[in-house]
Amino acid sequence: MDTTRVASLPAPLASALEPLRRRRATLRYSTGRVRRRYPETADELRASELFGAWWYYGVELLPGVVTEGLFPPEMPMLPRLLLRRCSVDGMSCLDLGAMEGLVPVLLRRRGAREVLAVDATYHCLGKIAAVQHYHGADFAFRNVGLMYSLDEQLGGKSFDLVNCSGLLYHVLSPLSLLASLRPLVKRGGLVVVSTNVTLDSDPVADFNAGGRMHADGNTFWFFSVTLLEYVLRYLRLRPIDCEFMPNHAWARPGYAHLRRRVDFRKESGYLSVVCRAVDEADADAWMAESLRVSPDYRALPDWRMAAAQPRSEIRYRASARAEPFNLTHAVRTGTPIMPPAQTGDSHVLTLDAAS
Repeated sequence: MDTTRVASLPAPLASALEPLRRRRATLRYSTGRVRRRYPETADELRASELFGAWWYYGVELLPGVVTEGLFPPEMPMLPRLLLRRCSVDGMSCLDLGAMEGLVPVLLRRRGAREVLAVDATYHCLGKIAAVQHYHGADFAFRNVGLMYSLDEQLGGKSFDLVNCSGLLYHVLSPLSLLASLRPLVKRGGLVVVSTNVTLDSDPVADFNAGGRMHADGNTFWFFSVTLLEYVLRYLRLRPIDCEFMPNHAWARPGYAHLRRRVDFRKESGYLSVVCRAVDEADADAWMAESLRVSPDYRALPDWRMAAAQPRSEIRYRASARAEPFNLTHAVRTGTPIMPPAQTGDSHVLTLDAAS
């Protein structure tokens, strides 16, 4: 039965087949089918459906044959810079919103014992399989749907490192997402959070109403750096390092498709911050009261699971930052990351990339 023609079936049967139809449609959209055979020559690969598909990352599949990713090849990839400072040899790692798997490949290449790549759908499944084939990378993949119950879906798992990059602005409830991943982090483990931010001095979040901040219909929130720092500390994630790229870095030839009406009237940019999972929140008076009386805070993050996690031995090679580390001050006074980036610091995965 062709489940792509669900509309022509009787209503009860169409309803029953709808989930399967949607899954198949997702796989087609992504050239998501896992192939039994992959092109072996450069000419065959360049002529293939796989190579001509939409790619988020630029990925070298055969020597000299690189897919065209969403970002210009000289665009810096901030979480890649921070992840390089994490000592992942022998560690368990979780990558959220993995796309074609650039981060999982690099983590495994650097000796991570276990890497789980997670995404909301199967939209990149076929491309992930191709990247694993051409790069000889072994990592697991899991489709979890909406990422508000990661602690339930991945219950029993624990990770030394979690990469949550490019997600918070794509979800309606960023705090719920952070609350669901927090119990999965080992005590003392590391979490890399990367997201759009503004430089408002107040702890505020701008909603992308009418596309006023960004034209993308799946972009909702721009947190101020001040608010992001407060929320992270509230959820027992203590910032220890960061890198920041202002949005005016995109005002360059070849970046027009990325700008897409980015609001340059408000100081904003992309921030990547690495946090250490701590046992207690860094509390001011209000936060301490909230921790005591808030049902959401006590129930949404599974703090019992978090407290039962083993202690991680992961180490971090910090950049030269003033102590105690203040995220807002670091962004305001630090040297921003600007294009052009070397290939090893960009959104391009080469066959010989080591980190």
